[in-house]
Amino acid sequence: MHIPSMTAVRFKPSLLAALLASSLFQAAWAVEPFVLKDIRVEGLQRADAGTVFASLPFRVGDTYTDDKGAAGLRSLFATGLFKDVRIQIDGKVVVIVVEERPVISRVEFVGTKEFDKDNLVKALKDVGIGEGQPFDRALADRAEQELKRQYLTRSLYGVEVVTTITPAERNRVNVTFTVTEGEVTKIKSITITGNQAFSESTLLSQMDLTNGGWLTWYTKSDQYARSKLNADLEAIKAYYLNRGYLEFRIDSTQVAISPDKQDISIAINVTEGPRYVITGVKLDGDYVGKEETFRKLVTIKPGEAYRAEDVASTIKAFTDRFAAFGYAFARVEFRPELDREKGQAVAVLVAQPQRRVYVRRVNVAGNSRTRDEVIRREFRQFEAAWYDGQKIKLSRDRVDRLGYFKQVNIETTEVAGTADQVDLTISVEEKPTGNLMLGAGFSSAEKFTLTASVKQDNVFGTGNYLGVELNTSKYNRTIVVSTVDPYFTDNGISRSYDVYYRTSRPLSSQGGDYQIVTPGAKMNFGVPYTEFDTIFFGVGAEQTTIKGTIGLPLSYQIHRETFGERSLSIPLTTAWQRDSRDSVIAPSTGRYQRVNLEWGALGDTRYLRSDYQFQQHFALTNRYTFSFNSELAYGVGLQGRPYPVFKNFTGGGLGSVRGFEQGTLGPVDALGSYIGGNKRINLNHELYVPFPGAGNDRTLRLFGYVDAGNVWGENEPIKFKEFRASTGVGISWVSPVGPLKLSYGKPFRYFDQDKIQKLQFQIGTAF
Repeated sequence: MHIPSMTAVRFKPSLLAALLASSLFQAAWAVEPFVLKDIRVEGLQRADAGTVFASLPFRVGDTYTDDKGAAGLRSLFATGLFKDVRIQIDGKVVVIVVEERPVISRVEFVGTKEFDKDNLVKALKDVGIGEGQPFDRALADRAEQELKRQYLTRSLYGVEVVTTITPAERNRVNVTFTVTEGEVTKIKSITITGNQAFSESTLLSQMDLTNGGWLTWYTKSDQYARSKLNADLEAIKAYYLNRGYLEFRIDSTQVAISPDKQDISIAINVTEGPRYVITGVKLDGDYVGKEETFRKLVTIKPGEAYRAEDVASTIKAFTDRFAAFGYAFARVEFRPELDREKGQAVAVLVAQPQRRVYVRRVNVAGNSRTRDEVIRREFRQFEAAWYDGQKIKLSRDRVDRLGYFKQVNIETTEVAGTADQVDLTISVEEKPTGNLMLGAGFSSAEKFTLTASVKQDNVFGTGNYLGVELNTSKYNRTIVVSTVDPYFTDNGISRSYDVYYRTSRPLSSQGGDYQIVTPGAKMNFGVPYTEFDTIFFGVGAEQTTIKGTIGLPLSYQIHRETFGERSLSIPLTTAWQRDSRDSVIAPSTGRYQRVNLEWGALGDTRYLRSDYQFQQHFALTNRYTFSFNSELAYGVGLQGRPYPVFKNFTGGGLGSVRGFEQGTLGPVDALGSYIGGNKRINLNHELYVPFPGAGNDRTLRLFGYVDAGNVWGENEPIKFKEFRASTGVGISWVSPVGPLKLSYGKPFRYFDQDKIQKLQFQIGTAF
């Protein structure tokens, strides 16, 4: 009997065919039970006979029945390998006649420009369409819909996909998807109705989506995506909830696409509700006898408008504090008491601590390359200890800061059969930690530079670092080989080695063949004394050779006369660093501090070199940031020996006082060479604002700045009247090749001999 395959219906065709085959088989081919003497399979081309036999519910020597035959049909259809299956009875022999599905020989794409074809191949494999897989028309339809879905994520709503099936020899087919991508669908209009307290333009400014602008080619903010709209709706809701509108709601959202699928219109309907002022805060529930401790954590302010952010931060502080006491499953609910007529509300926080638990076991999952000990040594929550939410969060953050993983999550699960135990599972998703970089750059001071590096942050999964870096420029060239063992001891003391070869040439108004060559090596130890502070101690050795004579600055001539052409320094170093910025590249809040001390204790030179930097960032709003940076540096010769000229500080340009040419502030010798000095002060102020047309995109911003500072020589006192100062504007862009700053400024406090440079840029400069 022949059971045709059913591919036009949305149900699984193999299952439907098997059910029909089963019913028809029982109705039309009822046979008396008999003992099987043999089973034959006919029609196989590529599939293995063992696959057929393994799917059958009967074997030679078994008693064959109609029910077993029907079950065999269902099993064979369920494999997805066969287009048709028949069972024939020849005496006491069962003959299985199959017609195999064609196999996909090749999957091709025509007209795809928006996506890489390899990504499309991977996406289609997830729905069952791929080379070497059995072909099913229903799966091809699903693949077609998946392709369209991929294009919808890029706002290509006019995309058309045509699937062509071409038969090939040996029961194979080629599947070709011909794609007409069409034009990107743009947002034509966004309207908000129901708003009274705030203007439509104010609410639209909270959204990332826009209805077009001169910079949308970069921001893509005029391209609709449901996820973006949902995020914008949450932003509008948060705007209201943080200004007293506790009962604000979004009633509906309509998204309409034009008939030609080129324009999208978005309409948002809102109900604001009354504005509420908080008149008091009440704590209800069980606070485990520490109500005063929790009351100190309240950030909700009576007498001010309701703010959802304050409520959320208070609830988080409460649950974190409960977790610190061992209550892993504590619940805190906000139940306001509203007086709608007066527009007043009492904030009621109801706590249910549940039960106190301790951690039975900490498990690590997802690390196929990184060793368990590299992750476990960052944990501050120990097994068989009371559950501590603060230590668990700190542990997660420490593992994340390793930089080896895309994602780090900690899941808490109850231990079955117990009431006071939980297990922690830290799940990580590894990412490549090797880095091979070849690049070139151009700056206004250094001209063309070449950079190259090979780095591995997690060598063989040990957590150790190994790197080689090369940098070339007109005035400075360096090659460095570095290695770091972050856990040289079990207590977390790190050890690092650096071997380097550096050549430099002070900026001069005259040419010359001179250069300063410094090979050296150093060893450094880092000792953490809090979770956020580390002190570094190190020792190094370097030899400085002054080569050439033409154009050699007088200070270097004097140094060579004093110490010879070669001088040996053995510096001892110590440093302290703390970084609480929310971002290293584009910070909006937080503080950064560092202190570096270098003591030339042995060798030909004797000196002390110190440098202190302080940064503070203030988020004035979610779009405006004010940043302040200061740097104080001082060096002095010891034991009656002069301060080494090659340890001088320089100033001017990006990273110092903008508007002045890089490295030109400070003393100038008789030959016109800018040799720097042993004292430096930098003061930088920046106000970041959104780039016109870029919306809330923080990777591209405008800034205004005011800089001040200077460099002084060893015998020159620091005088305020000698400060240089400048002001200007600039563009900050986190580009694909690194952070870029372009600034245009004009000094307003300068002297005639200063070298002015109004336009300056650099890739990789923070201040």
